[in-house]
Amino acid sequence: MSQDESEPGRGDGAPELPAAEPGGHGTPEQRGGTPPEPAGPPKAATPQPEPAERSALPEPPEQRQEPPEPGTDPEPEGTAQDGRHRLLAAAWPPRVSRAQLVVAVLLCALGLGLAIQVRSTNDQSQLRGARQEDLVRILDELDGRQQRLQQEKHQLEQSLAQLETSSNQAKEAQAQTRRKEDELGVLAGTVKATGPGISLTIKDPEGHVKADMLLDTLQELRAAGAEAIQINNVRVVADTYFTDPSSGGVQIDGKSVSQPYVFTVIGNPQDLQPALNIPGGVVRTLEKEQATATITEEQKLTVDALIKSKAAEYARPAQQ
Repeated sequence: MSQDESEPGRGDGAPELPAAEPGGHGTPEQRGGTPPEPAGPPKAATPQPEPAERSALPEPPEQRQEPPEPGTDPEPEGTAQDGRHRLLAAAWPPRVSRAQLVVAVLLCALGLGLAIQVRSTNDQSQLRGARQEDLVRILDELDGRQQRLQQEKHQLEQSLAQLETSSNQAKEAQAQTRRKEDELGVLAGTVKATGPGISLTIKDPEGHVKADMLLDTLQELRAAGAEAIQINNVRVVADTYFTDPSSGGVQIDGKSVSQPYVFTVIGNPQDLQPALNIPGGVVRTLEKEQATATITEEQKLTVDALIKSKAAEYARPAQQ
């Protein structure tokens, strides 16, 4: 028997199967693997698409620069220009808290109050820059007022003592009543008055003196102790008033008074004249208005302008 015939199942036209590798379990087809590709010429590499420009691709989240939020400082970049930007951003707009705003308002109010207080104090202290002679006259005027008050008090005490010790109290009471009536008549302008005093003449060529200036002069004289006052031919009493008519000039109690304005004042000349010449007083005010004031002391003056007494319409003596 030949060798071909000794191997059963192998025909002449059957292809030869590769022998199984040692330790394997059949052919690769039998093991379920992929058969090796047949050897051949190498394939050309397929060209891969080039990536698009880097700027077109989205940046990774960790590399993306977000704009700074409002009210926060930009991240430092280590350059001088960025430092200036951060400084400007920190300085403007200013960040003010509520507490700082309240403190600022309180400080402004305190400063305003102090300024007003200082200014009012300077306005009221007009005698701070006065001369020594003026201060001496003002002090004498105050002393004169005190002496007049003490004298009046002494007279009232004497009258009370006379009434209490007089044998004829009714007669003494009538005499004191007449004296009191005369005094009240002088104040009311129903009787004439005579005595020492001053004469004040105001000339106003420019016509700048108005009713309020004459009223200030009258108030200054009353404060200095004037007991009877007459302006030109008008008696000045408690209810005297001054007006500026549309026709010009000044009216006193409805009567027109032309210049020069002459004040006839009965009182102590040593008190009346300094009161008009104090710094910032009547004379200085009139000089600012280009008017002149001339003061003359007199040992005897007469106030003879009278007014008619008016009966009280509503007031009645009070029952004690």
